[in-house]
Amino acid sequence: MASCAAISGKRPEAVARPGLDFALERSLLAGGHRLIAGLDEVGRGPLAGPVVAAAVVLDPARIPEGLADSKALSANRRERIAAAILESAHVGIGTASPASIDRLNIRGATLRALCRALAALPCRPDLALVDGRDVPDFPCAARAIVRGDASVASIAAASIVAKVVRDRMMARLGAHLPAFGFERNAGYPTASHRAALRAAGPTSFHRLSFAPCREARDP
Repeated sequence: MASCAAISGKRPEAVARPGLDFALERSLLAGGHRLIAGLDEVGRGPLAGPVVAAAVVLDPARIPEGLADSKALSANRRERIAAAILESAHVGIGTASPASIDRLNIRGATLRALCRALAALPCRPDLALVDGRDVPDFPCAARAIVRGDASVASIAAASIVAKVVRDRMMARLGAHLPAFGFERNAGYPTASHRAALRAAGPTSFHRLSFAPCREARDP
């Protein structure tokens, strides 16, 4: 992983690469920003598991090839690109547990996970670019970008890392709770997951504020 000084001291080169380019960040760096973080989260829709957010500060001289919205990539491709991101960029991960989701609601828990991801970075960016419409209460300037994961390299990188981290978490959880198939559905409401929920009831990893889990607990 490159040092903070190395990233902040270099200017990006206009090199054509497969996938998203660094155009927005390049213009913002040229305008005076020093460190720019992209942030995204995964896991708002599942019935089980945490929300996972990632913050990524890309090295302008080492932009990984193939950056794209994580949903547009195969699992193998995401894993390969995530490895390249972790090798060359600064990364912070933040999570919000099912209990936090039940307590705060999914929007509040998502904002908390994003704040935790930014705080987990080894550097302190002076600008955060966030996928979506909400701007969390960050200690730096921030900009929300709708569909940023499909248009901004730093946000796409964050979406890939967050997806890979969460999928690995759910695969490990699936090994302990095989009836729910978390290693296959990542906690999303597939037909087999809903059937298991009705048969066995919710676990401590389910979001009891979500209707299918609440109804399975209190039929």
